[in-house]
Order: sequence, then structure tokens, then C-alpha cells
Amino acid sequence: MSSTAAGPAPLRGVRVLDASSTLPGPYCTQLLADLGADVVAVERPGRGDPLRELMPGTFALLDRGKRRVALDLKDAADRVRLDTLLAAADVLVVGFRPAVTERLGLDAAAFAAHNPRGVHCAITGFGTTGGHRDRPGHDLNYLGLAGALRHAGDGTPAGEPALL
Repeated sequence: MSSTAAGPAPLRGVRVLDASSTLPGPYCTQLLADLGADVVAVERPGRGDPLRELMPGTFALLDRGKRRVALDLKDAADRVRLDTLLAAADVLVVGFRPAVTERLGLDAAAFAAHNPRGVHCAITGFGTTGGHRDRPGHDLNYLGLAGALRHAGDGTPAGEPALL
């Protein structure tokens, strides 16, 4: 992409490796692609991003302007390919729980070993510290924890959501 609707592409020449799926990470990297970044999205072989099946139209919207590569992050040969991509990336976006990110070698320290000046962006549901750090986080989880899913047992609301 050579320019945005507003003018020149300010992120031209920036390489982004997107190791995320579903909505938050792909939306983030779509914005970066819209600004001219070269975005390479990593997908699981055979399955790809679950959003492909869940919301094909949304997937197509968030996929525009990106390149994609299928890599099994647990396969030795694919790890060599991934290391090459990491070394060339200016930005790494991950969307795994912290323990998974660390186990796959995609945490900030591992990325810094490939590119000390690179920017590591970890999108997690509950952050990287605390009691919920390794829980998956999606809108439904947050609504439930906030009490917004309360009902009287028959599906009708049971009052105002509890405040945390």
C-alpha cells in the first residue's frame, strides 16, 4: 500500500509480524497496514485464523493488504522460517496468553534476541501479571465477570450489573 486516504503512508518500510488471530490483533495490524506497514500474518497450517469460519466478511475486511504465511510454531523447520521473519520484523504483535507466548518463544525477551530495537505488542485479555494472566479473554468473559450477564434463570435480566 503506497498511501492512505489521508495522504502518504507514514509506516512505509515498517515490517510487522502478526502472530495473533480473531479480532484484536488483526484489527491492530490492519490499522498498521492501512498506514503503509508491510504486515505478514502467521496462521496455523490447515486451520488458519478461526475468524475465517466464524465471520468470513470480517476476516476479509481485516485481512486486506496483508501477506500470510502458514507456520506450525511447534515444528522445527517452521521455527527456522519464523526466526527469519522475526529477525526482519520491526514490530511483533502476539495475541496469546502470556504462558503460551513464552512457550512459543514469542515473548518480548525472545523477540529482542532477534531484534533488540523491535517493538513487541502483546494483546492479552487480562494483562501479563496477576491472577487472571493465563485466562483467555474475550468480550463474553468480561461481561460475565462484570455481572452484565446476570439473569433470573429464564433469560430475563435480574437487575443492574454488579460493579467491580
